[in-house]
Amino acid sequence: MKSLNGAEIADYMKLNQVHQAQSLRSNKIQPKLVIIRDSDNPVIVKYVNLKKQYGEDIGVVVEDWLREDVAEAIAEANADKSVHGIIVQLPLRDVSQTDEVVGKITPEKDVDGLATLYHQTNNDFEANALGEIFESATATAINWLLAGYDVKLQGQKIALVGRGRLVGAPLERMWRNSGYDVTIFRSHSDLNKLKDFDVIVSATGVPHLIKDEMIKPGAIVVDAGTASEGGVLVGDVDEAVRKRTDLLAITPKVGGVGPLTVTALFEHVLMAATAALNQQ
Repeated sequence: MKSLNGAEIADYMKLNQVHQAQSLRSNKIQPKLVIIRDSDNPVIVKYVNLKKQYGEDIGVVVEDWLREDVAEAIAEANADKSVHGIIVQLPLRDVSQTDEVVGKITPEKDVDGLATLYHQTNNDFEANALGEIFESATATAINWLLAGYDVKLQGQKIALVGRGRLVGAPLERMWRNSGYDVTIFRSHSDLNKLKDFDVIVSATGVPHLIKDEMIKPGAIVVDAGTASEGGVLVGDVDEAVRKRTDLLAITPKVGGVGPLTVTALFEHVLMAATAALNQQ
């Protein structure tokens, strides 16, 4: 059984990003990402620090803005020409305001793809400075992970468990646009029918949701779910599934989609900085 190790692909891509950042700096462009948050929750701070360290490693400036008024901070970052990427570190204290607030990020700086999703839902999105949109960093990471291990999706029956804005919804759009056979499973769906599918991607945040008996031999399983259970981060896929030897491939408990998500985020920052250079 093949382990879909995103960390290995991320390490390779990270070296290339170092060179991209160096090239931009040699052209007087310092790539910069601004992370905006309204909470000092330790879990949020941990994720922010991981991004700050990654930025330091490849030569991208990462600023951490802790602000009471997130919308005001977004407006400030939108107007700052030295800022190439903006993300809002979720969750916000007022979760009900998430879509409206995140939707204020200008398209060319929407490196996490969340504002794009908001505007697509409301049918009012526009292209960024690259003439395109930034897809969700997590969805992009899953695409990279499967491509990196030469997983062919054409002709496969694909199941997406969960249709959240970070993973399920953007993946569904991306893969349907590519002509792939995609079926969405929601909270009320019969998950036992997953055994009819060749590729299963789960991103619900429900621990141990995907059981051993739901998956057929030879399937490919991507666990993109994250939840806390007794203070420990766990995924959607039950551990019994990872003990099987008859699967074609599966993400490991640690180092699957997560490392590549951060890599995808910074790839978008570098793309945005390159667009800024080309517009000079």
